[in-house]
Amino acid sequence: MVPGVARSVDRSGGVPSAGDTIQIGIAVDIPEPWGARLTRRRIEAGDPQAVPAHVTLLGPTEIPVATLPAVERHLTAVAAAHLPFALHLRGTGTFRPVTQVVFVAVAAGISECEVLAAAITSAPELHREARFPYHPHVTVAQDVAPEALDKVYEDLADFSAMFEVEAFTLFSHSGQTRWQPRRDFRLGG
Repeated sequence: MVPGVARSVDRSGGVPSAGDTIQIGIAVDIPEPWGARLTRRRIEAGDPQAVPAHVTLLGPTEIPVATLPAVERHLTAVAAAHLPFALHLRGTGTFRPVTQVVFVAVAAGISECEVLAAAITSAPELHREARFPYHPHVTVAQDVAPEALDKVYEDLADFSAMFEVEAFTLFSHSGQTRWQPRRDFRLGG
């Protein structure tokens, strides 16, 4: 666990009681020791969004609570239809000047992430209009001072990590707590 980042786990399947909708997101967690290093670097940059390091497959999406069981069935089927794959993170990139984001780049495993993201969003409940084309990456600084973005960009320029992706995680957010992992979906069933 990374200091300063809430990461309690409720995998019981309980649904937040607040309102008729729930915010969800789907991501590949970055394992240790790399996840802690990237999360810590994001915190050090002063990023108020410093959530645990991950590759997003579906960004924050509001769905009716009643559709959550169907979404989980869909995610189970998606995971079963895709095999584990190697993910190689290497170097940094940025979306500036369009958005104030610095990220660690996905060097290998790009197409696998793209295929997973497309399969996930094929469910009507999860389809949403995207502001930008899907680009797998690990955000390491966002909406901080330009100097902080530059520093993170330089500090992680030689970053490299390679690991096997065996699952993706469904996260939820009730609006009153931080993002919480709800359930892992193992690739290949």
